Amino acid sequence: MIPIDDNLPNRYPPLATYGLIGLNVALFVMELKLEATGQLGAFLQSWGVVGDRMTSVVTDAIRNPSPAAWVALIVMSAGPLLFSMFLHSSFSQILGNMLFLWVFGKRIEEILGHGRFLLFYVLCGILTAIAQVAIAPNLAVPVVGANGAVSAILGAYLLNFPKAKIETLLPLFILFIPIEVPALFYVMWWFIQQAFYGIGQLTVLRMVNPTSLGYWATGVGLFIGAGLVSLLVKYKPKTAIY
Repeated sequence: MIPIDDNLPNRYPPLATYGLIGLNVALFVMELKLEATGQLGAFLQSWGVVGDRMTSVVTDAIRNPSPAAWVALIVMSAGPLLFSMFLHSSFSQILGNMLFLWVFGKRIEEILGHGRFLLFYVLCGILTAIAQVAIAPNLAVPVVGANGAVSAILGAYLLNFPKAKIETLLPLFILFIPIEVPALFYVMWWFIQQAFYGIGQLTVLRMVNPTSLGYWATGVGLFIGAGLVSLLVKYKPKTAIY
């Protein structure tokens, strides 16, 4: 089933959502170019979230609290935590993430505003990546993708629009049948999709994004999104329209 929109009216153009989709797609094109030149593996090792490497620098900083150790922690952690959410390991992963970002993200952008939505997206991506490290601290392969941020958007959407209907195309042989599906159903669909985002994976990325870890990160992201959007809405200035 292919989500294409919801049944709620659009009040403002989702400029931040457009920008995020454009950035993710542009970086994926860059990944394709790096794969063609044989440089993608090293690039993802540097900018993906690698659990055992991050755990090692955190442990060193705690055991030996020197300025050099803390600088190493910041340098080796900040870049991957921020950048990895904009990289993807397969065509199906980026297509799925961007589709869900478009359908559900624009609605969260409407209630938060452009700037707060970008803050929400980045914070959810970082917090989900940290949760991934906590779940699998010894993982030696890089984890990339917007899965955590997008699952957080789903959590925020369900909290704010529990009765919404999602306009969907249901493929049936050569026909595409339009139907409306409850938003809650798409949470279950998102979980199922995680098991398949490795299909069509780029050759060098077959050791990226363990599927079992994707399930855990998705579940954590739903709760992070619901909690964080509540805080951002609660403390949003009343005079700020957008």
